[in-house]
Amino acid sequence: MNELPLVDVVVPCYNHAAFVKDCIDSVLAQSYPNIRLLVIDDGSKDESPQILREMATKYGFNLRVQTNKGLLPTLNDALHEVNGEYFAPFASDDIMLPDRIALQMAHMQAHPEVAICGGNIIPIDDSGRVLEKKRRRRPARRLDFDSIFNNLLPGAPAPSFLMRRDVVIEVGGYDTDLRIEDLTMMLKVCSAGYVVDVLEEELAYYRTHAQNTHANIRFMLDEVLKIYALFADHKDYEKVCLDHRKSVFLKAAKLDKPLAREIIKQIPLRSWDMKTLRGATRLYLQ
Repeated sequence: MNELPLVDVVVPCYNHAAFVKDCIDSVLAQSYPNIRLLVIDDGSKDESPQILREMATKYGFNLRVQTNKGLLPTLNDALHEVNGEYFAPFASDDIMLPDRIALQMAHMQAHPEVAICGGNIIPIDDSGRVLEKKRRRRPARRLDFDSIFNNLLPGAPAPSFLMRRDVVIEVGGYDTDLRIEDLTMMLKVCSAGYVVDVLEEELAYYRTHAQNTHANIRFMLDEVLKIYALFADHKDYEKVCLDHRKSVFLKAAKLDKPLAREIIKQIPLRSWDMKTLRGATRLYLQ
């Protein structure tokens, strides 16, 4: 076991008493033998700390209970606290499939140019039921900076991230003022010359609920634009921002009409396409 690279799995937990046991059990059940688990309770107000203390006593993983700092400062602290060659942040309401780490490690050890390895995920609801209508098993793919920045291919889902820890430190860790950490990290490591590989295998269950940040349309609009602004000198910057506004406009036209009216004012008429027309139909005619 000691000849295999060490993988540090870090699970930040905040008010996930209903889910965290299943999450921890899934990490402990991984088939890859050299995993060290660090769980950080970030000031939970529910029964999470008690559940985690009991599990840590039983299974012997590292546990830290702290006052609330927020996700990204917590991950930055963990990034410098652990010393494994590989680093896997994992949300406390998600569940790993048993061979997840083993599959990713085999791939990353064979491809040193890969800084982040991901895979497909299976969406589940609060009760753990698979949401088949939302399930998408996409093919394997390699992502460089342009394919991510220009949204040419789907990125690696955050619940499947396995990263080379030294690369994450090299690019400055997590930006605490940019709250979509998966997109930010993929762009940063690719801009440093590495690539992101996404495997075809399903690696984790992703729990969907009302608190998911991707469900907040205004949040997604503003935060993605903030991330793109890191690369404002890129030749495609203006186009990428415009394309993002168009995509969010289509969704907002159905779910948040006041926001849609704001966005359409930022889309020049000469750049309208079929997506914009569909959104305008939703906004004004339906």
